[in-house]
Amino acid sequence: MAEDKNYAGLVISAHSGDFVWRAGGAIALYASRGWKMKIICLSYGERGESAKLWKEGGVTIEEVKAKRHEEALKAASILGGEVEFFDCGDYPIDFTEQHMERLVDIYRSLKPRFILTHSLEDPYNFDHPLASKIAQKARIIAQAHGHKPATGVIGAPPVFLFEPHQPEQCNWKPNLLLDITPVWDKKRKAFEVLEAQEYLWEYYTRVALNRGVQAARNSEYKDIKYAEAYQRIFPEVTHEFK
Repeated sequence: MAEDKNYAGLVISAHSGDFVWRAGGAIALYASRGWKMKIICLSYGERGESAKLWKEGGVTIEEVKAKRHEEALKAASILGGEVEFFDCGDYPIDFTEQHMERLVDIYRSLKPRFILTHSLEDPYNFDHPLASKIAQKARIIAQAHGHKPATGVIGAPPVFLFEPHQPEQCNWKPNLLLDITPVWDKKRKAFEVLEAQEYLWEYYTRVALNRGVQAARNSEYKDIKYAEAYQRIFPEVTHEFK
């Protein structure tokens, strides 16, 4: 798609690192096309996804949150996205009605052309499917004419579920492979900002390479090396088979 600074995409990330591992390529790709890419981090992942910081000892929860805040800001900057933190707590995320009002306002003002978020299931991390449900609920409310009528409703942006850590256990099946080869270097650099989860750097590099092989095999684009996988929630509407 051609560059258009009026277009926007929205990413709902449970924790401050999730958007980098799972959707960093999409963020960088669309940002490079002139899109505004808005990232919402519901939590810093300060309890459950910051083990390295806690094992070092001598830190407070506020210091861990500050470190994750700094990492996420830097990673988003590398990718070309704009990040906003809700600080809803971690393990579990405590998402209130006030948070929902704030998120719906973002949907209404941003009018995203698509939404990226977590899988519907994840037995290893209950915050992830919660984030997915929050993203979908906010979309429905933002479509409701009776909710703050003066602000105007959004249309029907498609929702894409990015790849969970263990897809087979999450009943997640990809039906879209996105070529991120042109922006892979940015995604890898964003990985390396997340020092608290260094153990995932090579894992998600392998994931991108594997999806790249699948993308090339399922298309005529044989120069694809890196890709991200997504699952659509709603049917694609089109005028032709392609």
